[in-house]
Amino acid sequence: MLFVLGLAGFASSAAVLAWAGMRPAPRPYPSYGRWALAALALLELLLALRAPGVVTFFTALIWTAFIPAVDAAVFRLRGDSRLRHPARFAALCLLSIPIWLLFEAYNLHLRNWRYVGVPRELALFIVGGSWAFATILPGILEVADLLLAAGLERSRSRPGRAPAGWPAAAAAAGVILLVAPLAAPGWLAPYLFGLVWGGFVLVLEPVNRRLGLPSVWSDLERGAPGRLYALLAAGAICGFCWEFWNFWAASRWEYIFPIFQHSKIFAMPWPGFFGFPPFAWECFALTSFVSWLALPEALRPER
Repeated sequence: MLFVLGLAGFASSAAVLAWAGMRPAPRPYPSYGRWALAALALLELLLALRAPGVVTFFTALIWTAFIPAVDAAVFRLRGDSRLRHPARFAALCLLSIPIWLLFEAYNLHLRNWRYVGVPRELALFIVGGSWAFATILPGILEVADLLLAAGLERSRSRPGRAPAGWPAAAAAAGVILLVAPLAAPGWLAPYLFGLVWGGFVLVLEPVNRRLGLPSVWSDLERGAPGRLYALLAAGAICGFCWEFWNFWAASRWEYIFPIFQHSKIFAMPWPGFFGFPPFAWECFALTSFVSWLALPEALRPER
């Protein structure tokens, strides 16, 4: 039953993306997007045939096709997109690797997932892993861009400012959430990964706001909640896509945290899907801060 619900969720995600990409627009769908859609169909066929290489590197391959397909839809609606700025896009891909490795570092102690079927050769493992990790931020942010271009960027709410002292309190709470899982004993740590999914948002949103960097908090103060809506929806959509495609791949991740192992949608215990929306917001906050820390302004993906 849960597997059927998972298929329905993936189909719903695909329908949302198709609806967003097919909205009336003054530009045709670019040719690179059509090639990307053809690559998606071919990769699905090769996966079904269990083609060597494809089943091993399927996650990296399918997202490498998915991202330009979504980017082309963004360009069709907006007249601009991330791939139209190749240096910034490359920087985003490179940033995606260390940002995801931060969560991998947490997992060394929390032991929530493991990888199976990965290449035993170290070079292939590093190349395949880096390639797959490099698609994480672009995947989330491209889907968010598409949802914004399809109409969410016009969302409005009442402007307002946080009470005095609230930024510091939020940052302090975030530090507690990020430190607690690492300080917990081994028997308790696997239950605490949910704290990590919110901790970076609480720490970095006040910092990004103070530095004048792109920030959801600043958007809300201006009465522009569209980016928040788009990120949360993009997290949900990408989460279903990640889990759906991961389920069929030979090299994949398995969840080993100690609860809900008998109630899964694809390979994910169903409560885990609630972590994807805040994870997307967290990725945005990390991208804003880390790119400010490490990149010249011309290469920062979020400006």
